[in-house]
Amino acid sequence: MGRGTLRIYLGAAPGVGKTYAMLSEAHRRVERGTDCVVALVEHHDRPRTEVMLHGLEQVPRTEITYRSAVFTEMDVDAVLERAPAVALVDELAHTNVPGSRNAKRWQDVEELLKAGIDVISTVNIQHLESLGDVVESITGVRQQETVPDEVVRRADQIELVDMSPQALRRRMAHGNIYQPDKLDAALSNYFRPGNLTALRELALLWTADRVDEYLQQYRGEHNIRTTWQARERIVVGLTGGPEGRTLIRRASRMAAKGSGSEILAVYIARSDGLTSASPKELAVQRTLVEDVGGTFHHVIGDDIPAALLEFARGVNATQIVLGSSRRKTWQYIYGPGVGATVARESGPDLDVHIVTHEEVAKGRGLPIARGARLGRARIVSGWLVGVAGPVLLSLLLRSLENGPGLANDVLLFLFLTVAAALLGGLRPALASAAVGVMLLNYWFTPPTQTLTVQDPENFVAIVIFFAVAVAVSSVVDLAARRTHQAARLRAESEILSFLAGSVLRGETALDALLERVRETFAMESVALLERTSDVDPWTCAGSVGPAPVARPDDADVDMPVGDNMALALSGRVLPAEDRRVLGAFAAQAAVVLDRQRLVSEADRARRLAEGNRIRTALLAAVSHDLRTPLAGIKAAVSSLRSDDVAWSPEDEAELLEGIEDGADRLDHLVGNLLDMSRLQTGTVTPLIREIDLDEVVPMALGGVPEGSVDLDIPETLPMVAVDPGLLERVVANVVENAVKYSPGGEPIAVAASAHGERVELRVVDRGRGVPDEAKERIFEPFQRYGDAPRGAGVGLGLAVSRGFAEAMGGTLDAEDTPGGGLTMVLTLTAAPGRAQSGAALPAGATS
Repeated sequence: MGRGTLRIYLGAAPGVGKTYAMLSEAHRRVERGTDCVVALVEHHDRPRTEVMLHGLEQVPRTEITYRSAVFTEMDVDAVLERAPAVALVDELAHTNVPGSRNAKRWQDVEELLKAGIDVISTVNIQHLESLGDVVESITGVRQQETVPDEVVRRADQIELVDMSPQALRRRMAHGNIYQPDKLDAALSNYFRPGNLTALRELALLWTADRVDEYLQQYRGEHNIRTTWQARERIVVGLTGGPEGRTLIRRASRMAAKGSGSEILAVYIARSDGLTSASPKELAVQRTLVEDVGGTFHHVIGDDIPAALLEFARGVNATQIVLGSSRRKTWQYIYGPGVGATVARESGPDLDVHIVTHEEVAKGRGLPIARGARLGRARIVSGWLVGVAGPVLLSLLLRSLENGPGLANDVLLFLFLTVAAALLGGLRPALASAAVGVMLLNYWFTPPTQTLTVQDPENFVAIVIFFAVAVAVSSVVDLAARRTHQAARLRAESEILSFLAGSVLRGETALDALLERVRETFAMESVALLERTSDVDPWTCAGSVGPAPVARPDDADVDMPVGDNMALALSGRVLPAEDRRVLGAFAAQAAVVLDRQRLVSEADRARRLAEGNRIRTALLAAVSHDLRTPLAGIKAAVSSLRSDDVAWSPEDEAELLEGIEDGADRLDHLVGNLLDMSRLQTGTVTPLIREIDLDEVVPMALGGVPEGSVDLDIPETLPMVAVDPGLLERVVANVVENAVKYSPGGEPIAVAASAHGERVELRVVDRGRGVPDEAKERIFEPFQRYGDAPRGAGVGLGLAVSRGFAEAMGGTLDAEDTPGGGLTMVLTLTAAPGRAQSGAALPAGATS
């Protein structure tokens, strides 16, 4: 009997409908006459899931006693004895009770599969072993029950059961997943919108990767080399020339027209490591590719068209973008070119786009020949071996009575020529060949001690010796040069790759970049100099090392960057070939400097704009919101001072109460204005200390009516690192705002909980809520949402609260309350060493 098949329903979180989908599939199979049984399904008292079990045969579970308690698990033996065609096994990652047949449920499933029984099971994305750390960082909960990824990957079918976070939370709010007593805890902890969104993304990405694996496996098994256009993959062929930027931007516009399109830029280098491409230009193009969301690939291949097509078909590309050839007309005598060859051999499954650019027909240029830097000692050694070696060899051979013969003499001289080439390069080798010819002719070719050669065979031998010596010397020297060039280019590419990547990620400040220049080129000091015009003096924008130069003319090496900027290095003179990499460093230094200044200017402009907006709003607030209570106070005082009316004690008390209320409103408004001013000027300095929330929160509730707040702060909650005064102001403002918008007579909820190294305080009201597009706007200064009446405040309470929360290292955000309303989430940092482990999942959360 063959092995059974495994079908898995994969979900992002508990409650998305995996078990329901599995049971629906079982009903469909039973209706078709398939022998299908329920080996184990957990419905967790969910009524709709429980109803789906009706009409399906269920194998009785086995009971296991552990620590004086009785548990039920799947009876593997009973299922094997029943031998159905299909068995339903829920919760694949479940850990069996000690004493069971296997430690994990997926091991039970393996036994059923080996017996030839098809199995349908369920699992959540957070239970995959490889994602444990990722899920813990997102949710603060460490998953104890996991299943090896390979077990799930081996499944014959994987079906994703998907549901949006909003729909899942609505399903929970309606009581379809958990009991009402567990609902609030679940919604405020594990099932927050951010957690569910991240888990959903993990599930979608993992499933997409699995689909790609299926597709590649199928194509490999059936030897399919043609492109399947499941989605657009655009390959951009780069040469390292300046036209590459045009091609990348063109490919980006093409990709933007189709959803899910990918851009893969590929540069193909020859296997000998030599190239005419500019590393600086390739680094710029790599950055550009990553900026538009693509990937950069470096491929080795001597046949560039074949390597490009092989790469495109290997990644299942649908389009190739190439630039028009930079060859001049006469250069086509060497062949049709890469573009024409790729277009001819691409076949019907690959579209090839030839893009025109400004460099068309301007010539490709040739590689610059550079000599190998062998060093003085090697060059001297090469000349000694090449010139003195043949002389010494001649003296040695002449001292022998019976020499080895002319043929062996030629080989010995040839050996010295090759040695000279290895040590000193081509020139010592050529000198060695010339000296060897002269010595062979004079001492060893009859008639000796003359430069004449009588025997034609000897003449031919000497000529062949010289030709072979020159050829071998050239080949050896060329190999040495190419080896050196390849090693150098590899080092340059590594430096440029690091440089481009670090600047792209924003990890390199100007000082760090200049320090990298100093270390790379072993310099004493490096300075980036600039000036505003040709007649203005140079100023230093940044420097590292002792005594940096003040002018480029005083430097040992200077690299201009544009007309009014230069990179100046002191310490030693660099060879010409090093200036290419130095030029890339200089260009990046200029980019980093510009970026820093742009960020600074943008921040300054933002502050100025914010200040102008606040001043404008402050004038409006002073003109109305501050004048209103002042007008009431003045009217009450004028009435009390008037002699025309005899006020009763009750009237006087009412007028005094109005004066007191107006003064309180003024004090509250002025306090918020002063707080916002402190936040805008950056003068808020929190005094952080460890404190329990239950010491601060009750004090902040003094300004709200009694009975308007339901407070829930567990005693086991860890301490938080905050400024107690600022925290009290934050909580007071948020609670007062929630009470203001809560329906009459319905209290708001204030609850705290711990999540790893964070502590959350949630203020929940059941008002009319705030749309998603307005959730951030309510935290801006002088913003009052909806139809808040004039005189109800200047709209600073939430802005001040968020500013104080961020000053203490926390956050303040707004979320929807399930069932209607708004929830303010204040996240604080738990005191060091006092953070508890993340809250456990609610019961049944593994289903």
